[in-house]
Amino acid sequence: MKRLENKVAIITGGSGEIGFTTAKNLVIEGAKVLLVDIDEDSLKEKEKEAKENNYDMSYVVADVTNPEDVERYVKTAIDRYGKIDLFFNNAGIEGVVKPIHEYPVDVFDKVIAVNIKGIFLGMKYVIPKIEDGGSIVITSSVAGLTGTAGMVAYNTTKHANIGIMRVAAKELGDRKVRVNTVHPGVVDSRMMRSLEDGINPGKGDEVKDQFVKMIPLGRYAKPKDVSDMVTFLFSDESRYVHGSQFVVDGGFTEQ
Repeated sequence: MKRLENKVAIITGGSGEIGFTTAKNLVIEGAKVLLVDIDEDSLKEKEKEAKENNYDMSYVVADVTNPEDVERYVKTAIDRYGKIDLFFNNAGIEGVVKPIHEYPVDVFDKVIAVNIKGIFLGMKYVIPKIEDGGSIVITSSVAGLTGTAGMVAYNTTKHANIGIMRVAAKELGDRKVRVNTVHPGVVDSRMMRSLEDGINPGKGDEVKDQFVKMIPLGRYAKPKDVSDMVTFLFSDESRYVHGSQFVVDGGFTEQ
């Protein structure tokens, strides 16, 4: 029997590299998946790939900062699949790279809205509907464990994600709903291309080379390195894992 046979999962940020790679992992393990994202064009591309590979997944377009949209994606999951067992609360944005005194207030507000309010709203509306014995994983970052110059908004939100997880873990233990955070390091993805260019505009490749030298395992993470951890946290293999932080960074934060 597959590890996630007959489970139903919601993944926010579902059209991103980590989100969609995780969706494929979960489907292969027997789950049904609802992808949630604000980018409908990207979702349509993912739906096409899913159909070509007979993946049991569908999508809904939603803004995770909008309570009505969040309530709607939760209702959509139940209407389509009958229940919710797994929730990958994953949607997030990076903002820009600027020192605190130069950081644009409107960008700060947007990062806070997506990365904190979006995570909170997901918890608010999923928790009453998730099956007892379910599992929730929130995407934080190694930026939630350390400070990074130039990334005040992103670092602030990723620290806050840990706080949300810890509160939820206290509140949901009696229902045996496990809640944990996953903390990717530098991942080979669109987000890192944006951050590399923000750190040194026009010289992102040089920034990447510098980062690689700081990683003991000598490479960026692949999205699947992260999604495999999430899949583990959704499986019965992690049945006694609760209220914890899981770092997937190749040793980066130990430097």
